[in-house]
Amino acid sequence: MSSSQSLSDRTSWVSPALMVQKNRALSEVRAQKGWVFWLERRPDEAGRSVVVGRAPDGHCQDLTPQGSDVGTSVHVYGGGAWDVRVTAHGVEVVYSDRRQGGVWLSRHGQPSIAWCAATHSDGHVCHYADLCFAPSEMMVFCVRETHHEGQETAQIVSITEQGDEHVWAEGADFYAAPRPSPNGRFLAWMMWDNPHMPWTETRLAVTALTRSASPIVLEGEAEPCSVMEPFWDGTRLYALSDRTVEGQERLWTPIAFDEAQGRWEPALLPPAGGEIGLPAWVFGQRSCVPLEGGGLLARGLYHGVAKLLRYEPESGWHVLAFEGTPENVPFPLEDGSGRVAWLDAPADQPPAVALGGFEGPTDRFRLAWQVPEGVTKEDIATPETLQIDVDDDGPSPLYALFYPPAHGAHCLPAEETPPLVVIVHGGPTGQARTDLSFKVQWWTSRGFAVLDVNYRGSTGFGRAYREALDGQWGVRDVCDCCAAVRYLIAQGRVDPARCVIRGSSAGGLTVLSALAQSDLFVAGTSLYGVTDLRGLVADTHRFEARYTDRLIAPWPEGEAVYRARSPLSWPEKITAPVLFLHGGADQVVPLSQAEALVAQLAGEQQLHIYPHEGHGFRAPDVIVDSLQRELAFYQQVFEG
Repeated sequence: MSSSQSLSDRTSWVSPALMVQKNRALSEVRAQKGWVFWLERRPDEAGRSVVVGRAPDGHCQDLTPQGSDVGTSVHVYGGGAWDVRVTAHGVEVVYSDRRQGGVWLSRHGQPSIAWCAATHSDGHVCHYADLCFAPSEMMVFCVRETHHEGQETAQIVSITEQGDEHVWAEGADFYAAPRPSPNGRFLAWMMWDNPHMPWTETRLAVTALTRSASPIVLEGEAEPCSVMEPFWDGTRLYALSDRTVEGQERLWTPIAFDEAQGRWEPALLPPAGGEIGLPAWVFGQRSCVPLEGGGLLARGLYHGVAKLLRYEPESGWHVLAFEGTPENVPFPLEDGSGRVAWLDAPADQPPAVALGGFEGPTDRFRLAWQVPEGVTKEDIATPETLQIDVDDDGPSPLYALFYPPAHGAHCLPAEETPPLVVIVHGGPTGQARTDLSFKVQWWTSRGFAVLDVNYRGSTGFGRAYREALDGQWGVRDVCDCCAAVRYLIAQGRVDPARCVIRGSSAGGLTVLSALAQSDLFVAGTSLYGVTDLRGLVADTHRFEARYTDRLIAPWPEGEAVYRARSPLSWPEKITAPVLFLHGGADQVVPLSQAEALVAQLAGEQQLHIYPHEGHGFRAPDVIVDSLQRELAFYQQVFEG
């Protein structure tokens, strides 16, 4: 059987029909007083996001009204656009509305009450994120991003139901995670300034909730570190910090602060062994929650693999036997049952909102999508974790996930040495994850092997691994992807003549650099990828405006390095065919980046534009079309 026949003559269970069905996107799961809450994006409702609740009796209902769209554009990537509390009168949800702007309150899914509008009377346009209810007042704390006359500023503000806004913190370039103490006495938050990102250097601050109080910086000032995700357990304040501790690897791990007579004293917890925390690309992330009795529950990453951890003051950290695969830290239900709620994201089942105990059983009661009838686990490829020794001055080993082709009855037959698709994640401060993904199963069910590389610079492996890409973007990430491919070729697990590489956003730069620097790949796909680093600095949004200072070189002093690393500077080195897929409404990496390079390239280059898509494809028909184009592109190359 020829290569083209083995990849196209039979059907795969990951069909276009499956991918365009109304698949929900589930996120931000939390629990309170027996209720479970989550955010649900619905393609069948024009992609709007809804806060959904599961009552203690098991009944699920929408808690934000029809026509609302819970979301925010703060930092472009958003997140944390809602908060919820259970009162004697029902469930109250405060949220930012993506379509209408402003902040709104809905009581038990009834029509919303506007707290404040997006456009203020003075002409300033404001967006709100990271909302958090005050403990005992009709008031919410949040991040306010203000746009006026081409300038952006950020503050921590409180908003009352009458629409009154009060600024509690300003002056820093960026803010996140305003969290009031349960007794209403204090407010904590994190902040940072350009050219830093929230995973490089931030500061943790706290202030008394009186109009005359001055903020106190608790962490990140004496020693530069990344501190984030503050939360309270009674009067004790916790945060996740990667501060230097002698004899320990620098990993995000909880640190505690206790207040006495106006002084805040840090209390170091023992190391957890894994990394507790995620890079703060979006608001509202929670990696650790308090338990009764002074304990903590956390989602930790061990060599990039998620595990559930419990901390007890008397005995330290323990890895729990847990039936699920938590995408977020599980939240206690607070109903005396000992159950927790979380977003379950295993490698062989669709994501689902789940309920259960620390040792099971698990009730996966709200699935993102349904596996087609008849599909078995043999049809689903699951990852092998690779650790590959690298011989340079950076940390070793290199980590990657390898998916052999699936061999079920609902997959195309795989060859003994299959073609390989290398996936380069974005960020580049991202991470290759183990959860079931269409972008992987599309290929593995069609006879391809997939290699998802956690090149150095990825998160989940500690600060040293993350910082290994500093000044090396476009160099070390390329070397790591190539090293992982050579490792598989040496093992005889993939066909060296049919290796292709695909990457999105920052990963698109890696793809183009790999095609120029190596002959391992016969083709590549750049999905809304970077081609001109100088143009990126000029055109990108405020949150990432100085991101490349660390990854490439300080700007503009290092302009020569930017030019040397940009694919637009050496189009003649890219001789393999490239498929460019880009959104016409992309604000992060403008379409002009792809257009400029395509105009300079020779040979078999293709550019397809999705006019209404931004940075990342979200419409199901666009996702399907892009994958079908990419599959046809590789088949054409293999046959060529």
